[in-house]
Amino acid sequence: MAYADVKKLTHDDFVIGIDGDLWINTRRTKTNTKSNIPVLPTALMILEKYEHSSLLVDKKVLPVLTNQKMNAYLKEIADLSGIKKHLTTHLARHTFATTVTLSNGVSIESVSKMLGHKSLRTTQHYAKILNRKVSEDMQLLKKKLNFQQKVLSKNT
Repeated sequence: MAYADVKKLTHDDFVIGIDGDLWINTRRTKTNTKSNIPVLPTALMILEKYEHSSLLVDKKVLPVLTNQKMNAYLKEIADLSGIKKHLTTHLARHTFATTVTLSNGVSIESVSKMLGHKSLRTTQHYAKILNRKVSEDMQLLKKKLNFQQKVLSKNT
């Protein structure tokens, strides 16, 4: 979710989906489009951690700081973890779209719906990044196939 959407998230935004699991059902701040997101187990653990927190105000689900402070904490986490990439809340949304969903076979239509994009074309931007990954994977496959072909040729 975008920072602005996480910041405004309340208990009213949670519903039980058709699958019997917990979903976030909200409207994006930026586009006012509907966004429906199944809550993954790790996210549920984080939500449960703050369920009875005294840090929560105005029926909010998470104690959200300013975007600048959140990004500063992400930078600190990256430094402590030896991560060289510049981590931001927006990068987290981007990573969810590419690495967590699209790279694991979730359809682009489903990802678009979860991200609350008005158009599939917006989501296709995320898929372009995956073409690099597809190319790398195919290069590895070509090497494996070439190696297997050489082994077969030697044995005949």
